[in-house]
Amino acid sequence: MVFSSLGDWLGLLATTAMAQQLSGGDYAKANYAIAGVFISRLLPAVFLGPLAGVIADRLDRRKLMVVCDILRTALYISIPLFHNYFWLYTATILVECVTLFWSPAKEASVPNLVPRTKLESANQVSLLAAYGTAPIAALLFTFLSLFTSAINAAFNINSTGVDIALYVNAASFAFAAFTIFNLKEIPKGAAAKHAADTGILKSLIEGWKSVSGSKIIRGLVLGMVGAFVAAGAVIGLARTFVGDLGGGEAAYGVLFGAVFSGLALGIAFGPKVFAQFSRRRLFGASLTIAGLFLVGLAAIPNLVLAVFTVIALGAFSGICWVTGFTMLGMEVADDVRGRTFAFVQSLIRVVLVAVLALAPLIAAAVGQHTFKFQNTQVSYNGASVTILIAGVFAAFIGALSYHQMKDRPNVSLWSDIANAIKGELGSITGAPTKGIFIVFEGGEGIGKSTQSKLLKAWLEQEGESVVLSREPGGSDLGIEIRKILLSHSTGEISPRAEALLYAADRAHHVFSVIRPALAAGEVVISDRYFDSSIAYQGAGRVLEPGEVARISRWATESLFPTLTIIIDLPAEIGLARLKSKDRLESQPLDFHERVRQEFLQLSLLDPERYFVVNGNQSIEDTHKAIIARVSEIAALKRNAREDKGNLLLRPIRAASKAVRTTAAKTTAGASKAVKRATPKKKSPAAPKANGKSAKK
Repeated sequence: MVFSSLGDWLGLLATTAMAQQLSGGDYAKANYAIAGVFISRLLPAVFLGPLAGVIADRLDRRKLMVVCDILRTALYISIPLFHNYFWLYTATILVECVTLFWSPAKEASVPNLVPRTKLESANQVSLLAAYGTAPIAALLFTFLSLFTSAINAAFNINSTGVDIALYVNAASFAFAAFTIFNLKEIPKGAAAKHAADTGILKSLIEGWKSVSGSKIIRGLVLGMVGAFVAAGAVIGLARTFVGDLGGGEAAYGVLFGAVFSGLALGIAFGPKVFAQFSRRRLFGASLTIAGLFLVGLAAIPNLVLAVFTVIALGAFSGICWVTGFTMLGMEVADDVRGRTFAFVQSLIRVVLVAVLALAPLIAAAVGQHTFKFQNTQVSYNGASVTILIAGVFAAFIGALSYHQMKDRPNVSLWSDIANAIKGELGSITGAPTKGIFIVFEGGEGIGKSTQSKLLKAWLEQEGESVVLSREPGGSDLGIEIRKILLSHSTGEISPRAEALLYAADRAHHVFSVIRPALAAGEVVISDRYFDSSIAYQGAGRVLEPGEVARISRWATESLFPTLTIIIDLPAEIGLARLKSKDRLESQPLDFHERVRQEFLQLSLLDPERYFVVNGNQSIEDTHKAIIARVSEIAALKRNAREDKGNLLLRPIRAASKAVRTTAAKTTAGASKAVKRATPKKKSPAAPKANGKSAKK
């Protein structure tokens, strides 16, 4: 990738330079010729892109890439040999046609070559290879141009610097073909085995469905289109914009280098700097910020400030690009991944062609304008205004994409930013689970076990498959850890060791019980989960709740409940119900009161995921309140499976509003209790996952 990308940038510089040479010094002709090179490189995607993706899915990807690189080698060698406009454009179009087959095969292969957890890192390396070599190619082209005579003498040839650059480009593709030929691990297209049964038209339709049928992919495609509308405007008007700021060729080169330097920085460091963010949120947010920087670029009258703005613009564009490709690799099935990447790349190229054609027309229509304010005058021309429009459009599309894909609708972006700075927010990059995960939390003697069993029985009556578990002790390993944690014979345990033992139990519980059941589409009910560690080891043992939350987040790989039910009861009442007490239950009353207040404070931070029910009422009333709340989630899941025939849910939904009003009053009373009794120590900010917000 490094060598072929370096050669590709070198080829772009060489072909545009040759177009200018062939113009014979005619300024207008030279500009049209250079524009023709850009359009020749982009236009094939309009007709061939989707078909190329289908072929990438149906053929052996490794052999396809090798053949494509050999063809590109031959075509680039032929350009300096023919040395005329006709073959320059013809060869450029043919090279791009071949590239349209090569690119989706490569993009579709990467997710199969690396573990899912390393896909983002692989995309970073790939994109750095693709874009980080552009400044190097510019330096190499300059070197070849300056030392043409010496190179001709050394190799006994008679060529121009442009010709030598094209030969070096051809050599880079030959090297890429040799390298890929030896990569035996590259798999065939996942659809190749079905090639005899699936027609081309049907394959194209399946590729379109893979894009249009997913809300996430639609948001990604929408965002990428917006990003390249802005990019096309900048590419088409950058030289004019620099000239309006008083800069020449050198300034244009500096701006070119600044864009790609920022892009490389964003690709290399962005995912690490923003590791705490949900990737679905990061994509739209980074595109919006890039659009705002583009707006700022249009308003800046100073070349130096423009360079720094372009670096920031490139950085956020790089974050957007690597995040988008990572999400596409994870969200799209392997058998349609090639055609999906091809569709996206084709759409991007079509957008670029349209913008490259329209942006100069808009700039020319706007013309030059000067505004006078008392003793000050400000001049703006068509290039600045067009870039401003492109920036506004990119920011608008970024906002739409953000709202289309955001996975936690009730949590603000500013809350994410604040929590990420504190290290309290876990990133969510995996697909949501199929099943429903419900957790019961609260103090001692509140009836969690009774209510969890009643809920299990009710859900099974409703036709759900239910797994009931507990912490600690939900697995064979957990049973042994439970003995250590709760037995009086263990004696005193260090608070930190206690927190780590609970985390060890939870990690194995999630691995061996919870995740397999959720993957099978079952309902999992757990008596206690990570909020108990925050309350007991955090508030109860007076450890830092944020540290305890991070331990559990790591142990569970950021698996969060769909719903957490907190049964609230004064500590003295709950403890009085116990006939015998284990090691934790024997702690002083103030310990248990701190635990209770922490649970209540957690519920206030995230009302969407937490449901507080008054435990000081009959078992039947508590059960009714719980099933009224759970029925909403269960109904959504059943509707997704088109199971709409369950009449038992109808009276429950009808009663839900009244019951939840009562529960809201209980929560309001809990809020007042928190304000009166909660010590002045902040709980950790709530990480969120699977479309629901979650307090860790």
